[in-house]
Parts: sequence; structure tokens; C-alpha cells
Amino acid sequence: MQNTRLNGLFDAALERLRQWLSNPWRRISILIIGWLFGFFMGTAVSTIAGQRALLDITVSLLLLLGTEAINWLVYARRRSRPSTLVDTLSATKIGLVYSLFVEAFKLGS
Repeated sequence: MQNTRLNGLFDAALERLRQWLSNPWRRISILIIGWLFGFFMGTAVSTIAGQRALLDITVSLLLLLGTEAINWLVYARRRSRPSTLVDTLSATKIGLVYSLFVEAFKLGS
């Protein structure tokens, strides 16, 4: 790829973001935000899909494929230290699955 000004700008921005995320407290806060976003998504998806009751099978298939794709991304490539993006996706997936379990327990009681 050519070394254009736009390419240099993107490289510099990514390097500054990588340096900003090297702080452990910022990394933990990003992971917590990812987990909370996944929890919100799980609650929203179960509410919307349960309201219509038309696309339950389709939504569950899409959620299953999404979680399996994230699992493949996280666990297929064993690295010494996974990237922050992969960890955030994993935290989002955990929040989503946890939210669906909580919704199932609420419906069962």
C-alpha cells in the first residue's frame, strides 16, 4: 500500500488509540462498557422478538451464529495477549448471553 497522507493519518490515530488503551484502568472500563452494551442488547432483542412473536426462530439463529463467530474469533487464534477489540467483543457476547439467561429466569418465575 502506498504511504499517503491519509494512510499516515490513520496509522498515527491507531497508534495514539493503542497507547491510550495501554492503561489498565481504561482497558477495564472499555470491557465493562462492552459488557453493559451486550446486556442492553440482550434485553432489547428479547423484548422486541418476544413482542412480535414472528421471528423467534430467526432471531435465535442469528444470535447463535453471532456468538459462535465471536467464539471462533476469540478462541481459534491463541495469542499471548489478545487485542482490546477482541476482548471487548467477548465481553459484549458475555453480557448478551447473561442477559438472555436473566430474561429466561424472569419468564420462568
